[in-house]
Formats: sequence, C-alpha cells, structure tokens
Amino acid sequence: MTDSFKTMPRHWAVWVVLLAAAGSAALTMGTRSTMSLFLGSINTSTQLGLGSISLAFAVGQLFWGLTQPFAGAMADRVGAGRVLLIGLTLVALGVFITPWMASTAGLIFAIGLLSAGGAGMAGPAVLMAAAMRMIPAERRGMATGIVNAAGSVGQFVMLPIAGALTLGLGWVSAVQVLGLLVLLALPAAWVLGGRPPSPAAAAVAPLSARAAIRIALRDPSYLMLAAGFFVCGFHVAFLGTHLPGVVAACGLPLQYGAWSLALLGLFNIVGSLAIGWAVGRWRMKSLLSLVYATRALAVLLFLLSPKTGAVMLVFASVMGLTFFSTIPPTVGLVAKFFGTGNIATLFGVVMLVHQVGGFLGAWLGGKVFEANGNFDLVWYIDIGLAVAAALIHLPIREARLPRRLSGAAA
Repeated sequence: MTDSFKTMPRHWAVWVVLLAAAGSAALTMGTRSTMSLFLGSINTSTQLGLGSISLAFAVGQLFWGLTQPFAGAMADRVGAGRVLLIGLTLVALGVFITPWMASTAGLIFAIGLLSAGGAGMAGPAVLMAAAMRMIPAERRGMATGIVNAAGSVGQFVMLPIAGALTLGLGWVSAVQVLGLLVLLALPAAWVLGGRPPSPAAAAVAPLSARAAIRIALRDPSYLMLAAGFFVCGFHVAFLGTHLPGVVAACGLPLQYGAWSLALLGLFNIVGSLAIGWAVGRWRMKSLLSLVYATRALAVLLFLLSPKTGAVMLVFASVMGLTFFSTIPPTVGLVAKFFGTGNIATLFGVVMLVHQVGGFLGAWLGGKVFEANGNFDLVWYIDIGLAVAAALIHLPIREARLPRRLSGAAA
C-alpha cells in the first residue's frame, strides 16, 4: 500500500480493503464457477468422456487446496500483494488456454494446475487473512462474510455473462474472454500489498510456518475443525462440478442447469452475509453444526421429492444458503485459536483438507454417474458426511486466544 492509502480516514480504508478483497474473490471464483457449464462442450470437442474430464476438475479442486498453505505462508512473510499478482495471472492463463487442450493431461495442466493453482494463490487463505489484518477486530466477522459473499456475487454475475458470450461468440471464445476478465482484479494486489505487521506491532508475534503448523496439528479442536471442512469440500465440489449434470439426469431442460448454478451463487450471498453477522453473536462451532445439519436434511428431502423444475430451483436456493457459509466461522475459529499472525498459513492448511474432500466430490461424482447412470450413491454419501460433520464440531473447545496460546506454548 502507498502512504496515501494509509492516511485515508479509517472507515474509508476499511471499505477500500473490502472492495479489493471482495472484487478479487468475485472475479476468480466467479470465473472458475462458470467452467462446469462448458464441461459438455469440452467433452463434445475432445471425446475424452465425463470421467476423464471430471478428473481434471478434481485435480483442480485438490491443487487449489495444495497451493493455499504455501501461498498463505508467503503472504504471512512478504504480504498478500505479490502472491495475489501471481495468482491472478495464472488463473487468467489457465482459463484462456483451456479450449486448446485436447487431452486429459492438457486439461489437467490448464484447469487442474494453472487455473486452480492461481485461484489458490488468490484464494480465501490469502484474501481473508489480508482483510482480517487490515480491519479492526470488531468488524472482522462481517468483513469475512462480505468477502465470502463476493465469490457468489461473482458466480451469480459471471454465469449469465458466460451464457451470453457462448451464444454470441461460441464456447471457445467465451472461455477465453472469461479468462481475460480475471485480470480486472490486478489493482487489488496493490491495495492488499502491504507487508504483514512486524512482530513488535502484532498482539502476538507470528511464528515460522513450520512451528505454527506443528502447534496447530497438536490441537484437537483444530483437527476437528479441519475434518468438518473436508466434508464441506466434498459437498461444494460435487455441486459446483455436477449440478448441471444432476439437472440433466432429472430430465429437466438445459437452462435449469444455469439457473440452478446462478441461484446457488445468489443465495450464498444471503447465507454468507447472515453467517458473518451471526459470527459475532453465537458460538462459531454451533453455527457450523447447524450449517452441516441443514445440508443433510436438504439433500434427504431432495431425494424424496419429485424432480420438477420448481423443486430443483428450491433445492439450489437452500444449498446456496449453506454453500460457503462455513468459511467465516471456520476462519474465525482459526483466528480465535491462534491469532492473526499466522492465520494465512493455518487457514491454508484447513483449506487444503477442504480441497482433498473437493477432489473426491468432483471425481467421485463423474465415476458414479458413469457406472450407474445417476448420482444417487454420491447423495447418500453426502448425507452421511454432513451428519458426521454436524456432530464433530460439538466437542470443539472455543477457547479465548490467550488461553489457547498459553496452552500451546506449554
């Protein structure tokens, strides 16, 4: 950041930080969410089969998570701006070259490594850590809700744009234009580019990445939090990748796939803002249990209901309320456990576990459909995992920061 930014009135500086972090999340996550719309076009063009193409998307889910602990450690050390600059450039490049990839290996390189790796570097671990460091503590819950909601704003806005571009330009040019749009987020790298606070200025001096991870992995509450986030990854990756396929398997018109994805994003805005407001008022572990229990019940009711267009849109809306609403209380608990000095690193590790679940959700969805001609088995697995996640958060000790740090030091 420049000196002129630092001398802004405090309330203006908060909104500039939020705009930068939220804008980056909207463009990167919005663009990546559109890629599932092109899954059928990629299959028609390459003739690789749904299983092979799902593998590329699944590798992307995994690599998005793998990059976040390292990106978080870099951001904790040198600041978020440089990491964000590299990440946005890689996302744009990976999306742009996707239509030229005619093999499974090529799709894995473009979608699974470049695009997903760049999105990991410009992902929640870096963006939310930067926002939390630069925003007063009393506003962090709502701030993380806003940044989280921005990803869904991007999804809701970019999906109709992707559809219009496809109709006007064809799917190849549409994908490449979407890749270039990601570069509009580059100014955010300047806004969020300040170095992390020095140890002397921080309330708790940051540790090395290795030391912070070692302490965190000895904390049962942190491990339970990560286990629950694995379930979140399975759920959102399956929906994000295969919801258009679920719509088609139900015999509904193609446009319901785009509408369902758009409603998923629209209602996630509501869910993210609501959970951000609730974070400062109720126990975060209880909020997480409620979200996972709601998912399990909604999927069960969907399986028992007739598969009409109205049912599909209502289901997508309910899923949207819970889609990424797990992120604000999860990052809030990490900050509450260990402070903000190493938050990008430690939340990055939790995001890695999330994306291991995401890999399984995206890949298993394609394999189950190829084997059975439907997604029923994945839905039953999802219900079981959601119930387990609702229960595993209950024993978490939501201790105050000084108590948790003193215990870790001992």
